[in-house]
Amino acid sequence: MTLRFRLAIRFVLGTLFLGIVLFLPAGTLHFWQAWVYLAIWLIPSFGAFVYFYRHDPQMLERRSRMSEQVREQKWIVAVLYVLYLIGMVLPGLDHRFGWSHVPLSLTIASQVIIVAGYAFTLWVLKVNTFAGRTIRVEAEQKVISTGPYRLVRHPMYLGMSSMMLCSPLALGSFYAFPLFALVVVCIILRLLNEEKILREQLAGYSDYCLHTRFRLVPHVW
Repeated sequence: MTLRFRLAIRFVLGTLFLGIVLFLPAGTLHFWQAWVYLAIWLIPSFGAFVYFYRHDPQMLERRSRMSEQVREQKWIVAVLYVLYLIGMVLPGLDHRFGWSHVPLSLTIASQVIIVAGYAFTLWVLKVNTFAGRTIRVEAEQKVISTGPYRLVRHPMYLGMSSMMLCSPLALGSFYAFPLFALVVVCIILRLLNEEKILREQLAGYSDYCLHTRFRLVPHVW
């Protein structure tokens, strides 16, 4: 399959997945938070696919690889996906049975943070063409220390973590928050294992760590 066709299939399947896990547990399409959440994810995704297909198709090719090569990463990603799936189902159930009463202002603020987090991850992809979906060091890969990589060593995970922590609130659910918090714990474990691999295999990465002290959150950790 061509890259364009694979991207189109992934976009369609991703849309169907989100729609099913959000609206089926809710038992209704009258779930405005879910519609906004879908738009937040799908509109930028489509724009990003079009942009990077024209300007950096090699990066999209790298991100289409789904099979992890490192044993620890396989386990971490498997647990992460399970937690994410359960976490995405809970807001619909919460909406159906009325468990949570998230203030409108908090829901909207969370949706805005998700948009900002998504924009931040797209900035990372623009700066670092080697930001693949799986953990591996390419033959021609080099250390990136500009743009968001001046702030933290893993800016992609910073954007993802902010989106994960805000997702349950953006969907109007307090009960789903612990699941998404555990997803962030998995991201941190993934980060630590990735750093070990990069220090061993990517030339100059250890020196980069000396200059960029913080891993995930500026001035914190």
